[in-house]
Amino acid sequence: MPSVPRGPAGLMILANLVNAVGTGLYQTVSALYLTRSVGLSAAELGLGISLGAAAAVVAGTPLGHLADRRGPRNLLVVTFLVQCAGSVCLTLVDSFPLFLAVSVLTGVSLAGTRGAQGALIAQLVPADERVRIRAVMRQTANVGLAVGAMVAGLGLVADSRPWYVGMILGDAATFALAALTTMRIPAVAPASRPHTGPRLAALRDRPFLTFTVLDGLMSMHFYMLELALPLWIAGATNAPRWVVSVLFCINTVCVLLLQVKATKGTETPAGGARAARRAGLVIGLACVLFAAAGGRSTWLAVALLALGALAHVAGELWQSAAGWSISFGLAPAHAHGEYQATYSTGLSLSRIFAPPLITVLVVGWGAPGWLLLGVLFAAVGLLISPVVRWALRTRGADAEPVAEARA
Repeated sequence: MPSVPRGPAGLMILANLVNAVGTGLYQTVSALYLTRSVGLSAAELGLGISLGAAAAVVAGTPLGHLADRRGPRNLLVVTFLVQCAGSVCLTLVDSFPLFLAVSVLTGVSLAGTRGAQGALIAQLVPADERVRIRAVMRQTANVGLAVGAMVAGLGLVADSRPWYVGMILGDAATFALAALTTMRIPAVAPASRPHTGPRLAALRDRPFLTFTVLDGLMSMHFYMLELALPLWIAGATNAPRWVVSVLFCINTVCVLLLQVKATKGTETPAGGARAARRAGLVIGLACVLFAAAGGRSTWLAVALLALGALAHVAGELWQSAAGWSISFGLAPAHAHGEYQATYSTGLSLSRIFAPPLITVLVVGWGAPGWLLLGVLFAAVGLLISPVVRWALRTRGADAEPVAEARA
Protein backbone atom coordinates (compact mmCIF):
# COMPACT_ATOMS: atom_id res chain seq x y z
CA MET A 1 0.00 0.00 0.00
CA PRO A 2 1.28 3.50 -0.81
CA SER A 3 1.72 6.13 1.86
CA VAL A 4 -1.35 8.32 2.30
CA PRO A 5 -0.60 12.05 1.96
CA ARG A 6 -1.52 14.53 4.67
CA GLY A 7 -3.67 17.59 4.27
CA PRO A 8 -6.71 17.92 2.00
CA ALA A 9 -5.71 15.00 -0.23
CA GLY A 10 -5.41 12.74 2.80
CA LEU A 11 -8.86 13.79 4.03
CA MET A 12 -10.35 13.05 0.60
CA ILE A 13 -8.75 9.60 0.66
CA LEU A 14 -10.05 8.99 4.19
CA ALA A 15 -13.60 10.02 3.27
CA ASN A 16 -13.46 7.77 0.22
CA LEU A 17 -12.19 4.86 2.34
CA VAL A 18 -15.01 5.27 4.87
CA ASN A 19 -17.54 5.47 2.04
CA ALA A 20 -16.09 2.29 0.49
CA VAL A 21 -16.65 0.35 3.72
CA GLY A 22 -20.33 1.24 3.48
CA THR A 23 -20.39 0.30 -0.18
CA GLY A 24 -18.97 -3.11 0.72
CA LEU A 25 -21.72 -3.55 3.31
CA TYR A 26 -24.43 -2.54 0.87
CA GLN A 27 -23.27 -4.47 -2.18
CA THR A 28 -22.95 -7.67 -0.19
CA VAL A 29 -26.43 -7.72 1.36
CA SER A 30 -28.63 -5.46 -0.78
CA ALA A 31 -29.76 -8.02 -3.36
CA LEU A 32 -30.76 -10.56 -0.72
CA TYR A 33 -32.39 -7.92 1.47
CA LEU A 34 -34.46 -6.51 -1.37
CA THR A 35 -35.57 -9.89 -2.70
CA ARG A 36 -35.85 -12.04 0.45
CA SER A 37 -36.99 -9.42 2.95
CA VAL A 38 -38.67 -6.66 0.92
CA GLY A 39 -40.08 -9.13 -1.62
CA LEU A 40 -38.95 -7.58 -4.90
CA SER A 41 -38.57 -9.88 -7.88
CA ALA A 42 -35.22 -10.20 -9.62
CA ALA A 43 -36.67 -8.32 -12.60
CA GLU A 44 -37.86 -5.46 -10.39
CA LEU A 45 -34.47 -5.28 -8.71
CA GLY A 46 -32.66 -5.11 -12.04
CA LEU A 47 -35.05 -2.52 -13.45
CA GLY A 48 -34.73 -0.30 -10.40
CA ILE A 49 -30.94 -0.41 -10.55
CA SER A 50 -30.93 0.38 -14.27
CA LEU A 51 -33.30 3.34 -13.88
CA GLY A 52 -31.19 4.67 -11.02
CA ALA A 53 -28.14 4.50 -13.28
CA ALA A 54 -30.11 6.25 -16.05
CA ALA A 55 -30.98 9.06 -13.62
CA ALA A 56 -27.26 9.41 -12.87
CA VAL A 57 -26.55 9.82 -16.59
CA VAL A 58 -29.11 12.63 -16.89
CA ALA A 59 -28.12 14.46 -13.70
CA GLY A 60 -24.34 14.04 -13.82
CA THR A 61 -23.24 16.97 -15.99
CA PRO A 62 -25.61 19.58 -14.48
CA LEU A 63 -24.49 18.59 -10.97
CA GLY A 64 -20.85 18.78 -12.03
CA HIS A 65 -21.54 22.26 -13.39
CA LEU A 66 -23.08 23.13 -10.01
CA ALA A 67 -19.91 21.94 -8.26
CA ASP A 68 -17.85 24.30 -10.42
CA ARG A 69 -20.16 27.26 -9.85
CA ARG A 70 -20.91 26.79 -6.12
CA GLY A 71 -17.77 25.05 -4.87
CA PRO A 72 -17.14 21.30 -4.93
CA ARG A 73 -16.57 20.68 -1.22
CA ASN A 74 -20.02 21.84 -0.16
CA LEU A 75 -21.75 19.88 -2.90
CA LEU A 76 -19.77 16.77 -1.95
CA VAL A 77 -20.95 17.08 1.65
CA VAL A 78 -24.56 17.47 0.49
CA THR A 79 -24.42 14.43 -1.81
CA PHE A 80 -22.96 12.27 0.97
CA LEU A 81 -25.80 13.35 3.26
CA VAL A 82 -28.43 12.66 0.58
CA GLN A 83 -27.01 9.18 0.09
CA CYS A 84 -27.10 8.71 3.86
CA ALA A 85 -30.81 9.60 3.80
CA GLY A 86 -31.33 7.26 0.86
CA SER A 87 -29.83 4.33 2.77
CA VAL A 88 -32.06 5.05 5.75
CA CYS A 89 -35.10 5.23 3.46
CA LEU A 90 -34.14 1.88 1.94
CA THR A 91 -34.86 0.22 5.29
CA LEU A 92 -38.47 1.52 5.01
CA VAL A 93 -39.07 0.30 1.45
CA ASP A 94 -41.91 -2.20 1.08
CA SER A 95 -42.80 -1.95 -2.63
CA PHE A 96 -41.23 -1.51 -6.04
CA PRO A 97 -42.33 2.15 -6.49
CA LEU A 98 -40.64 3.11 -3.23
CA PHE A 99 -37.50 1.20 -4.16
CA LEU A 100 -37.46 2.94 -7.54
CA ALA A 101 -37.73 6.35 -5.86
CA VAL A 102 -34.80 5.56 -3.55
CA SER A 103 -32.77 4.15 -6.45
CA VAL A 104 -33.25 7.31 -8.51
CA LEU A 105 -32.44 9.53 -5.52
CA THR A 106 -29.22 7.68 -4.75
CA GLY A 107 -28.29 7.47 -8.43
CA VAL A 108 -28.58 11.25 -8.82
CA SER A 109 -26.66 11.94 -5.61
CA LEU A 110 -23.92 9.49 -6.62
CA ALA A 111 -23.52 11.37 -9.90
CA GLY A 112 -23.10 14.58 -7.91
CA THR A 113 -20.52 12.90 -5.68
CA ARG A 114 -18.40 11.88 -8.66
CA GLY A 115 -18.40 15.33 -10.22
CA ALA A 116 -17.73 17.15 -6.95
CA GLN A 117 -14.99 14.74 -5.96
CA GLY A 118 -13.24 15.17 -9.29
CA ALA A 119 -13.50 18.96 -9.10
CA LEU A 120 -12.13 18.96 -5.56
CA ILE A 121 -9.12 16.90 -6.60
CA ALA A 122 -8.51 19.24 -9.54
CA GLN A 123 -8.68 22.31 -7.29
CA LEU A 124 -6.54 21.02 -4.42
CA VAL A 125 -4.02 18.66 -6.04
CA PRO A 126 -1.26 19.72 -8.49
CA ALA A 127 -1.91 18.58 -12.06
CA ASP A 128 0.98 16.12 -12.11
CA GLU A 129 -0.27 14.43 -8.90
CA ARG A 130 -3.97 13.99 -9.70
CA VAL A 131 -3.74 10.60 -11.38
CA ARG A 132 -1.60 9.23 -8.54
CA ILE A 133 -4.05 10.51 -5.91
CA ARG A 134 -6.88 8.86 -7.84
CA ALA A 135 -4.89 5.63 -7.82
CA VAL A 136 -4.32 5.82 -4.06
CA MET A 137 -8.03 6.45 -3.58
CA ARG A 138 -8.84 3.36 -5.60
CA GLN A 139 -6.39 1.22 -3.67
CA THR A 140 -7.68 2.31 -0.28
CA ALA A 141 -11.27 1.97 -1.51
CA ASN A 142 -10.57 -1.67 -2.31
CA VAL A 143 -9.49 -2.15 1.30
CA GLY A 144 -12.73 -0.54 2.44
CA LEU A 145 -14.82 -2.70 0.13
CA ALA A 146 -13.16 -5.85 1.49
CA VAL A 147 -13.70 -4.78 5.11
CA GLY A 148 -17.34 -3.94 4.43
CA ALA A 149 -17.92 -7.25 2.65
CA MET A 150 -16.39 -9.22 5.53
CA VAL A 151 -18.56 -7.44 8.10
CA ALA A 152 -21.61 -7.94 5.90
CA GLY A 153 -20.90 -11.67 5.99
CA LEU A 154 -22.45 -11.63 9.48
CA GLY A 155 -25.71 -10.50 7.90
CA LEU A 156 -25.52 -13.24 5.28
CA VAL A 157 -24.97 -15.89 7.94
CA ALA A 158 -27.91 -14.65 10.01
CA ASP A 159 -30.11 -14.22 6.90
CA SER A 160 -32.71 -12.22 8.81
CA ARG A 161 -34.31 -8.82 8.29
CA PRO A 162 -32.88 -7.21 11.45
CA TRP A 163 -29.33 -8.10 10.37
CA TYR A 164 -29.90 -6.88 6.81
CA VAL A 165 -31.37 -3.61 8.10
CA GLY A 166 -28.41 -3.24 10.46
CA MET A 167 -25.94 -3.59 7.57
CA ILE A 168 -27.79 -0.99 5.48
CA LEU A 169 -27.94 1.43 8.42
CA GLY A 170 -24.20 0.84 8.76
CA ASP A 171 -23.89 2.00 5.15
CA ALA A 172 -25.87 5.12 6.07
CA ALA A 173 -23.51 5.79 8.98
CA THR A 174 -20.48 5.66 6.68
CA PHE A 175 -22.03 8.29 4.41
CA ALA A 176 -22.54 10.55 7.43
CA LEU A 177 -18.95 9.98 8.57
CA ALA A 178 -17.66 10.67 5.04
CA ALA A 179 -19.61 13.95 5.06
CA LEU A 180 -18.08 14.95 8.42
CA THR A 181 -14.60 14.11 7.15
CA THR A 182 -15.16 16.13 3.98
CA MET A 183 -16.23 19.15 6.04
CA ARG A 184 -12.68 19.25 7.46
CA ILE A 185 -11.34 19.94 3.96
CA PRO A 186 -10.84 23.67 3.33
CA ALA A 187 -13.64 25.24 1.33
CA VAL A 188 -12.74 25.78 -2.31
CA ALA A 189 -13.88 28.91 -4.10
CA PRO A 190 -16.05 28.40 -7.17
CA ALA A 191 -14.11 28.16 -10.41
CA SER A 192 -13.86 31.40 -12.36
CA ARG A 193 -15.95 30.97 -15.49
CA PRO A 194 -15.10 32.83 -18.73
CA HIS A 195 -17.59 35.49 -19.78
CA THR A 196 -18.03 33.82 -23.15
CA GLY A 197 -18.81 30.23 -24.00
CA PRO A 198 -21.82 27.96 -23.58
CA ARG A 199 -23.13 26.48 -20.36
CA LEU A 200 -22.61 22.73 -19.94
CA ALA A 201 -19.76 22.90 -22.43
CA ALA A 202 -18.85 19.26 -21.80
CA LEU A 203 -22.06 18.19 -23.55
CA ARG A 204 -20.93 20.14 -26.63
CA ASP A 205 -17.38 18.80 -26.58
CA ARG A 206 -17.69 16.08 -29.21
CA PRO A 207 -14.20 14.60 -28.77
CA PHE A 208 -14.67 14.36 -25.00
CA LEU A 209 -18.13 12.83 -25.37
CA THR A 210 -16.73 10.30 -27.83
CA PHE A 211 -14.01 9.38 -25.34
CA THR A 212 -16.64 9.07 -22.58
CA VAL A 213 -18.67 6.61 -24.67
CA LEU A 214 -15.58 4.58 -25.55
CA ASP A 215 -14.48 4.49 -21.92
CA GLY A 216 -17.99 3.35 -20.97
CA LEU A 217 -17.76 0.51 -23.49
CA MET A 218 -14.37 -0.47 -22.09
CA SER A 219 -15.83 -0.39 -18.56
CA MET A 220 -18.09 -3.30 -19.45
CA HIS A 221 -15.14 -5.52 -18.54
CA PHE A 222 -16.00 -5.04 -14.84
CA TYR A 223 -19.09 -7.16 -15.38
CA MET A 224 -17.02 -9.96 -16.87
CA LEU A 225 -15.61 -10.65 -13.41
CA GLU A 226 -18.78 -9.93 -11.44
CA LEU A 227 -21.34 -11.61 -13.72
CA ALA A 228 -20.03 -13.46 -16.76
CA LEU A 229 -17.18 -15.46 -15.23
CA PRO A 230 -19.19 -17.05 -12.38
CA LEU A 231 -21.84 -18.16 -14.88
CA TRP A 232 -19.21 -19.37 -17.36
CA ILE A 233 -17.23 -21.31 -14.76
CA ALA A 234 -20.33 -22.98 -13.33
CA GLY A 235 -21.97 -23.81 -16.63
CA ALA A 236 -19.26 -24.37 -19.26
CA THR A 237 -15.99 -25.34 -17.58
CA ASN A 238 -14.72 -28.21 -15.47
CA ALA A 239 -13.13 -25.82 -12.98
CA PRO A 240 -14.46 -26.02 -9.41
CA ARG A 241 -16.76 -23.19 -8.43
CA TRP A 242 -14.43 -22.00 -5.66
CA VAL A 243 -12.18 -20.74 -8.45
CA VAL A 244 -14.54 -17.75 -8.67
CA SER A 245 -13.33 -16.62 -5.24
CA VAL A 246 -9.70 -17.14 -6.27
CA LEU A 247 -10.16 -14.92 -9.31
CA PHE A 248 -11.71 -12.19 -7.16
CA CYS A 249 -8.75 -12.45 -4.78
CA ILE A 250 -6.29 -12.14 -7.69
CA ASN A 251 -8.08 -9.00 -8.82
CA THR A 252 -8.23 -7.42 -5.37
CA VAL A 253 -4.59 -8.12 -4.48
CA CYS A 254 -3.30 -6.83 -7.82
CA VAL A 255 -5.28 -3.59 -7.50
CA LEU A 256 -3.98 -3.09 -3.96
CA LEU A 257 -0.37 -3.66 -4.96
CA LEU A 258 -0.14 -2.27 -8.48
CA GLN A 259 -2.68 0.48 -9.15
CA VAL A 260 -0.29 3.34 -8.35
CA LYS A 261 2.51 1.70 -10.36
CA ALA A 262 0.12 1.34 -13.31
CA THR A 263 -0.22 5.13 -13.50
CA LYS A 264 3.43 5.51 -14.57
CA GLY A 265 3.54 7.17 -17.98
CA THR A 266 -0.07 8.37 -17.80
CA GLU A 267 0.68 11.90 -16.59
CA THR A 268 -0.63 13.38 -19.85
CA PRO A 269 -3.63 12.57 -22.06
CA ALA A 270 -1.28 11.16 -24.70
CA GLY A 271 0.20 8.81 -22.11
CA GLY A 272 -3.29 7.90 -20.99
CA ALA A 273 -4.22 7.04 -24.57
CA ARG A 274 -1.27 4.65 -24.79
CA ALA A 275 -2.38 3.00 -21.55
CA ALA A 276 -5.93 2.66 -22.90
CA ARG A 277 -4.58 0.94 -26.02
CA ARG A 278 -2.69 -1.56 -23.88
CA ALA A 279 -5.77 -2.05 -21.71
CA GLY A 280 -8.00 -2.94 -24.65
CA LEU A 281 -5.51 -5.45 -26.02
CA VAL A 282 -4.88 -7.29 -22.76
CA ILE A 283 -8.57 -7.38 -21.82
CA GLY A 284 -9.18 -8.83 -25.28
CA LEU A 285 -6.51 -11.45 -24.53
CA ALA A 286 -8.27 -12.22 -21.23
CA CYS A 287 -11.48 -12.94 -23.14
CA VAL A 288 -9.61 -15.39 -25.40
CA LEU A 289 -8.15 -17.18 -22.36
CA PHE A 290 -11.56 -17.39 -20.67
CA ALA A 291 -13.07 -18.82 -23.84
CA ALA A 292 -10.28 -21.40 -24.09
CA ALA A 293 -11.10 -22.69 -20.58
CA GLY A 294 -14.44 -24.08 -21.75
CA GLY A 295 -14.47 -27.88 -21.89
CA ARG A 296 -10.83 -28.30 -20.82
CA SER A 297 -9.61 -30.62 -18.08
CA THR A 298 -10.01 -29.31 -14.56
CA TRP A 299 -6.47 -28.05 -13.94
CA LEU A 300 -5.96 -26.74 -17.47
CA ALA A 301 -9.21 -24.80 -17.11
CA VAL A 302 -8.05 -23.41 -13.76
CA ALA A 303 -4.71 -22.35 -15.26
CA LEU A 304 -6.35 -20.64 -18.23
CA LEU A 305 -8.83 -18.84 -15.98
CA ALA A 306 -6.03 -17.64 -13.68
CA LEU A 307 -4.00 -16.35 -16.64
CA GLY A 308 -7.10 -14.66 -17.97
CA ALA A 309 -7.72 -13.02 -14.57
CA LEU A 310 -4.15 -11.67 -14.55
CA ALA A 311 -4.54 -10.26 -18.06
CA HIS A 312 -7.91 -8.80 -17.11
CA VAL A 313 -6.65 -7.01 -14.00
CA ALA A 314 -3.67 -5.60 -15.95
CA GLY A 315 -6.15 -4.10 -18.40
CA GLU A 316 -8.31 -2.84 -15.54
CA LEU A 317 -5.35 -1.05 -13.94
CA TRP A 318 -4.31 0.59 -17.21
CA GLN A 319 -7.85 1.55 -18.14
CA SER A 320 -8.45 3.22 -14.79
CA ALA A 321 -5.21 5.21 -15.02
CA ALA A 322 -5.99 6.17 -18.61
CA GLY A 323 -9.46 7.40 -17.75
CA TRP A 324 -8.25 9.61 -14.92
CA SER A 325 -5.42 11.05 -17.01
CA ILE A 326 -7.54 11.82 -20.06
CA SER A 327 -10.57 13.18 -18.17
CA PHE A 328 -8.44 15.55 -16.09
CA GLY A 329 -6.14 16.52 -18.95
CA LEU A 330 -8.89 17.43 -21.40
CA ALA A 331 -10.99 19.48 -18.98
CA PRO A 332 -10.82 23.29 -19.02
CA ALA A 333 -9.52 24.68 -15.74
CA HIS A 334 -12.89 26.26 -14.92
CA ALA A 335 -15.02 23.14 -15.56
CA HIS A 336 -13.44 20.13 -13.87
CA GLY A 337 -16.62 19.24 -11.98
CA GLU A 338 -18.65 19.32 -15.17
CA TYR A 339 -16.12 17.26 -17.13
CA GLN A 340 -15.54 14.73 -14.34
CA ALA A 341 -19.29 14.23 -13.96
CA THR A 342 -19.68 13.80 -17.71
CA TYR A 343 -16.81 11.31 -17.75
CA SER A 344 -18.53 9.29 -15.00
CA THR A 345 -21.66 8.92 -17.14
CA GLY A 346 -19.71 6.39 -19.21
CA LEU A 347 -19.61 4.10 -16.18
CA SER A 348 -23.33 4.68 -15.59
CA LEU A 349 -24.11 3.77 -19.20
CA SER A 350 -22.03 0.64 -18.79
CA ARG A 351 -24.04 -0.27 -15.71
CA ILE A 352 -27.24 -0.04 -17.73
CA PHE A 353 -26.23 -1.97 -20.83
CA ALA A 354 -23.35 -4.26 -19.86
CA PRO A 355 -25.15 -6.88 -17.73
CA PRO A 356 -27.71 -7.95 -20.36
CA LEU A 357 -25.23 -7.70 -23.25
CA ILE A 358 -22.48 -9.69 -21.57
CA THR A 359 -24.92 -12.28 -20.27
CA VAL A 360 -26.33 -12.86 -23.76
CA LEU A 361 -22.87 -13.13 -25.31
CA VAL A 362 -21.31 -15.41 -22.71
CA VAL A 363 -24.27 -17.53 -21.62
CA GLY A 364 -26.10 -17.55 -24.95
CA TRP A 365 -23.18 -17.77 -27.39
CA GLY A 366 -20.46 -19.37 -25.26
CA ALA A 367 -16.88 -19.24 -26.57
CA PRO A 368 -17.77 -17.23 -29.72
CA GLY A 369 -19.37 -14.65 -27.45
CA TRP A 370 -16.16 -14.36 -25.44
CA LEU A 371 -14.17 -13.90 -28.64
CA LEU A 372 -16.55 -11.20 -29.87
CA LEU A 373 -16.13 -9.38 -26.54
CA GLY A 374 -12.36 -9.64 -26.93
CA VAL A 375 -12.50 -8.04 -30.38
CA LEU A 376 -14.75 -5.27 -29.01
CA PHE A 377 -12.39 -4.39 -26.15
CA ALA A 378 -9.31 -4.42 -28.38
CA ALA A 379 -11.04 -2.21 -30.96
CA VAL A 380 -12.20 0.29 -28.33
CA GLY A 381 -8.69 0.54 -26.90
CA LEU A 382 -7.26 1.26 -30.33
CA LEU A 383 -9.90 3.91 -31.06
CA ILE A 384 -9.17 5.95 -27.94
CA SER A 385 -5.77 7.17 -29.22
CA PRO A 386 -7.11 8.98 -32.33
CA VAL A 387 -10.00 10.38 -30.29
CA VAL A 388 -7.57 11.86 -27.76
CA ARG A 389 -5.47 13.36 -30.57
CA TRP A 390 -8.67 14.88 -31.99
CA ALA A 391 -9.52 16.29 -28.56
CA LEU A 392 -6.07 17.80 -28.07
CA ARG A 393 -6.31 19.57 -31.42
CA THR A 394 -9.54 21.24 -30.30
CA ARG A 395 -8.28 22.46 -26.91
CA GLY A 396 -8.23 26.21 -26.48
CA ALA A 397 -6.21 28.48 -24.27
CA ASP A 398 -8.22 27.44 -21.23
CA ALA A 399 -7.04 23.84 -21.38
CA GLU A 400 -4.97 22.44 -18.54
CA PRO A 401 -1.20 23.01 -18.91
CA VAL A 402 -0.58 19.27 -18.93
CA ALA A 403 -2.79 18.98 -21.99
CA GLU A 404 -1.20 21.95 -23.73
CA ALA A 405 2.23 20.45 -23.30
CA ARG A 406 1.21 17.48 -25.40
CA ALA A 407 -0.96 19.27 -27.97
